Amino acid sequence: MRTRIRLATAATLAAIGALHVLWGRGSSFPFRNRDALADAVAGRRSVPSPIACNAVAGALWVATALVADVPLAPRRVRTIGRLGVATVLATRGAAGMSGRTDALSPGSTSPKFRRLDRNVYAPLCIALAAGALIAGSRKR
Repeated sequence: MRTRIRLATAATLAAIGALHVLWGRGSSFPFRNRDALADAVAGRRSVPSPIACNAVAGALWVATALVADVPLAPRRVRTIGRLGVATVLATRGAAGMSGRTDALSPGSTSPKFRRLDRNVYAPLCIALAAGALIAGSRKR
């Protein structure tokens, strides 16, 4: 079961990273246009810059490797990295659930974003945080 959770968590992080690359390249997928994307995903009038989108994608792919336990660093470093991933995702999830994502990302205040954040993004972040913790737990 732990392996399935680890793989599902890593795959989800990788897919979200791929979406950020698409957005950085100008795509509005899965929204009808860039304005709808900005409102739903960023909660503001404009989409973040390509550099910002690609930076988030890079962070998500590092998180993917950590959760998947790709042996690119010593085990202790990967363990600390997974704890960092879980902490960041749990913090993001808690901010979203409490309606305070704007404290982490100023300007994320549109009503559509707040609704999606509380119902989709924040619970997903919390689930991914749990997945990152489970991925790093050792069999007993």
